[in-house]
Amino acid sequence: MSVQDTIKQRHSIGKMTNQVPSRADIEQMLEAATHAPNHHKAEPWSFFVLAGEARTELGTIMAESLAAKLTETTSEKALAALNKERNKPLRSPVLIIVTSQYPQQANVMDIENVEATAAAVENMLLVAEELGLAAMWRTGDAAYNPRVKQWLGIAPADHIIAIVYLGYPAIPKLERNPTPIATKATWLGWEA
Repeated sequence: MSVQDTIKQRHSIGKMTNQVPSRADIEQMLEAATHAPNHHKAEPWSFFVLAGEARTELGTIMAESLAAKLTETTSEKALAALNKERNKPLRSPVLIIVTSQYPQQANVMDIENVEATAAAVENMLLVAEELGLAAMWRTGDAAYNPRVKQWLGIAPADHIIAIVYLGYPAIPKLERNPTPIATKATWLGWEA
């Protein structure tokens, strides 16, 4: 399959089975990520691969953080929201949290590290597609949560770029029809 075919076939799949992808498959994804372009060879990315109880721990932190923001936590509505937040990491058998380090070198800009890490995530998603895995790139409140960063052991200035939900598809892919490129591209200096 060509790279272009893989790109066109790749879709986010939110419903996954409980089957855990092999460590070898995940390592292939991470290896591909490290080949992403990055300014000044900064390699700003780090990967946290969560399975089993680590997902439960993350869910507890996420629910506690949400509870701290709520005005009350005992109503049926509040309890449902807290339970939903707690169970988010359990939607797939594996989570890969991808972070971008805030630059330590004077010639590296933060936005460049973020962009490089996003490119690394895309490489991961393309390899997941080739391997027949289901993958979904998420962020949400957890990606901006100081307690999640602390739990991971990253600096407050570092960024969580992606929480990749990973597993095997439990549903068929939905068809995706992107907007035609003719409506998105402007050609400057080209002869018609």
